[in-house]
Amino acid sequence: MIHNLTVNVPGQGLHDITDQVKQAVASVVSDTDIFNGLCTLYIQHTSASLLIQENYDPSAKADLESWLNRLVPEHDPIYTHTIEGPDDMPAHIKCMLTATSLSIPLVDGGLALGTWQGVFLWEHRHSSNSRRVIMHVGR
Repeated sequence: MIHNLTVNVPGQGLHDITDQVKQAVASVVSDTDIFNGLCTLYIQHTSASLLIQENYDPSAKADLESWLNRLVPEHDPIYTHTIEGPDDMPAHIKCMLTATSLSIPLVDGGLALGTWQGVFLWEHRHSSNSRRVIMHVGR
């Protein structure tokens, strides 16, 4: 079953979407008899990505954001794709280095995430955005 998620983000950074995904999974489970299977998430953008990461200590999130921004800096003179602003080409590179899809087992009607794992949308642009994530739940 397909479910479309809209995720509004205020700007660059890691945004925890675990609760939104869990609510969507619960909706699918209540409408179907799928209790065990696979939840696949796919983001339809080239300047944002998805990942599973620690959701307990905020310093882990801050360290990841700082590290990736240091790895892929803005205003690098090597970039030629600059028409959309100084954060656009770095956003494409960051997206390439991370992931546009995730697969999470569905066990007993819920996401089989570990104790400190959360699902994050990683917005790579500075501006606020509305991002589309397609969720597929199946056996």
